[in-house]
Amino acid sequence: MPTLDDVLRQIRALASADTFGTTKEVRHLPDVLFDDEPVLGITSGMMAGDTWLIVCTDRRVVLLNRGLVYGLKQREMPLERINSIEHSTGLVLGSIAIWDGADRMEIRNVVKQTVMPFVDAVNRARVALGSERASGDDRVTQLERLADLRERGALTEAEFDEQKRRVLEA
Repeated sequence: MPTLDDVLRQIRALASADTFGTTKEVRHLPDVLFDDEPVLGITSGMMAGDTWLIVCTDRRVVLLNRGLVYGLKQREMPLERINSIEHSTGLVLGSIAIWDGADRMEIRNVVKQTVMPFVDAVNRARVALGSERASGDDRVTQLERLADLRERGALTEAEFDEQKRRVLEA
């Protein structure tokens, strides 16, 4: 689990971040994030009458709301389930809507300067996740092809093992 200092350092490193009114949520982030899960984008806004912290990582979008006195509401959407992300901006504030095919989360009253950086972070993370999956699919295809060559006798067991090791290390 990352420490609060680790999380705050990641937030400060972002080009644009807004955590207005979400101090309790930011303090709770280390309990929500995995050890190797970086904060790629962060902002705050209103949803269902409450102020929420919205965080983009390399695997999900997390929304946190700590109650005034107690309680925690947490929603998350894995990046691979996100179908689209929409945004709009006005003079000062904007909104972000995220669709996963079955559900739509709309966050309003987002500081205008953080809307596009957050949307860009989500889109970059989705592309990176898709690239990782594609390379994983490529590996599976390569391993299947190697197994087929071995079964047909075109590769010896030692040659198959060597080629398999290279594919898995790539």
